[in-house]
Amino acid sequence: MSRIKKILLTVLILFIAIQFIQPARNKNGQVLPTDISKICAIPQNVESILRTACYDCHSNNTNYPWYVNIQPVGWMLARHIKEGKGELNFSEFGSYSGRRQASKLKSIENSIKDGAMPLSSYTLIHKGARLSQDEKELVMDWARKTRDSLAPKN
Repeated sequence: MSRIKKILLTVLILFIAIQFIQPARNKNGQVLPTDISKICAIPQNVESILRTACYDCHSNNTNYPWYVNIQPVGWMLARHIKEGKGELNFSEFGSYSGRRQASKLKSIENSIKDGAMPLSSYTLIHKGARLSQDEKELVMDWARKTRDSLAPKN
C-alpha cells in the first residue's frame, strides 16, 4: 500500500472514531422560573425574535441542526453555545442581580446596534435569524424600556 493510501486510511479511521465522541446537548425542554419570559414583560413579537435569533446560543434549549452529529462540527457548536450562555443565558436571567440584568439588557441593545449580534456565522446558516431594521429596533426598544423599568430596583 502506498504511503498516501496509508495516510488517507488513517485519517478515515480517525474521522470515524471521533464520531463516537459526542458532546453533551444543551436541551432541557423546560422553561425555568428564572427564564427572562417569567421575569420581564416581553411582547410576543419580541419574544419570537429572541427565540429565533438568540435562544439557540443564549438559553438552555438549543434547537440543533442535523450537522451537529458530525464531529468536529458538533464540538465547535458545543463550545460556541457554552461561550454564548456564559455571556448571557435567557433561561437563567432571573438569577442575575438587578444590576447584572440591566447590564445584560444594555449589552443586548448595543450588540444589535453594532451588528455584533446575531453572529454573521449563525445567520449565514439560519436565515430566519437575520434581523430586519424594524426587528432590530423592536428588540433594542424593548431592551431599553425593560432596563429602564429595572432602574428603580437597583
